[in-house]
Amino acid sequence: MKIVVLGAGQVGATIVEALHGDHQVTVIDLDAARLQAISYRYDVRTVKGNGATRRVLQEAGIEEAALMIACTSRDEINLVAATLVKKLSDTQTIVRTSNPEYLEAWQERQIDVDFMVSSELETARAVSQTIGVPAAKQTDVFADGQVQIVEFDVPEEAPSGATTDAYERLIGLLLKEATVPANSKVASIIRGDRVLVPRGDESILPGDRIIVIGSPDAAREWGRIMGRRDQVLDDVVIFGAGATGLEIARVLLDQHIRVRLVEPKEDRAREVAEELPAARVYCATGVDPDFLERERIGQASAAVFAMREDSKNLYAAMLVKVHGIGFTIGIVHETISVEVFQRAGIDVAVNPRSVTAEEIVRFAHDPRIRQLAMLEGDRFEILDITVRDSSKLVGIPFKSLPITGSLIGAIVRDGSVIFPHGGDQLEPGDRAIIFTESRRVVEVEKAL
Repeated sequence: MKIVVLGAGQVGATIVEALHGDHQVTVIDLDAARLQAISYRYDVRTVKGNGATRRVLQEAGIEEAALMIACTSRDEINLVAATLVKKLSDTQTIVRTSNPEYLEAWQERQIDVDFMVSSELETARAVSQTIGVPAAKQTDVFADGQVQIVEFDVPEEAPSGATTDAYERLIGLLLKEATVPANSKVASIIRGDRVLVPRGDESILPGDRIIVIGSPDAAREWGRIMGRRDQVLDDVVIFGAGATGLEIARVLLDQHIRVRLVEPKEDRAREVAEELPAARVYCATGVDPDFLERERIGQASAAVFAMREDSKNLYAAMLVKVHGIGFTIGIVHETISVEVFQRAGIDVAVNPRSVTAEEIVRFAHDPRIRQLAMLEGDRFEILDITVRDSSKLVGIPFKSLPITGSLIGAIVRDGSVIFPHGGDQLEPGDRAIIFTESRRVVEVEKAL
């Protein structure tokens, strides 16, 4: 497929990384240094210029392209470019936006693009999913919430309390002998630089990172085993009431979670308080120990840090941990900050650019793919793909399928989810939730 990507920033680079191996990609940007960096890393064509002009789009070959992704940081550039593309070709268009009003207008069919992705909304969804399984490093939901994919770091020691026995019946034992939570499968075991296929004679060891596919109940059970006490995170403090913080607050309030917002700018704090009357809004820096003590911020069950600077988010997160908050989520704006936050003890780091790119990338795959999630820096992908009538895998018991490193973790059939066992088999029209290495995605699409 020929794909034109407008924008060579972090979102664009993530999209190119995911697509360049299987597609002919052309990247447009005004910044020659960005284009040089991206062409050095990937085998892609680059065009320097304003992608919101007819000349540059035609130079990029938009008439022959099947897909155009406009993902610069400027909404208006993205919209103008997509509108021009619609006039010049039959190319499908995807637009990244940071403005909720544009997203609402598109949903009401007032903007003529094929798909629009909101960075803020995707970030808010990622945060809300993580709050549902607080031990997870990353989590995604599939099949309308019936299937959950969760990534955990296995603690070095068994947690104290009710889950100690469950830990000891799972960690260190052969998987064929271990007690794995019902309705779940271990999709992968990551041990250092090695990726292990979780066969029956393999074990999960302390210090491993594991990826699990299962029901929401199973995901919560895994979370309890991994050491996070079985608490309900129903009181969340959000530091930063910008566009991202505001969207996170909206999503959490819709889930009936108590929300407190901390915003240093008085005008913005008043505006947000009027817009979200169900939330409590403080006009404060959030890094004043007296404020944290006076407002009992440390008694909240979780805190989300959505300020504009990674350094401020990191300092504020470490400060509230000192004051007693046990679970922290940092919104990061630089890729390297994810590792920095994790090493500093912040429980989860969410990169808005990565979650936005993840939502966009699925449109370049087989149209049968309803949903896609990228894990471990695009090392792995989870696909929700419909099985063809002609698939050679139809009618073969799972225990007889070849071992390829890919794993079918769940099947959606007639709206219900099946977590398959050895005797189950695929049927035409099934939606298969599959874990696979990113380099094998095309093979999976062909097999199904």
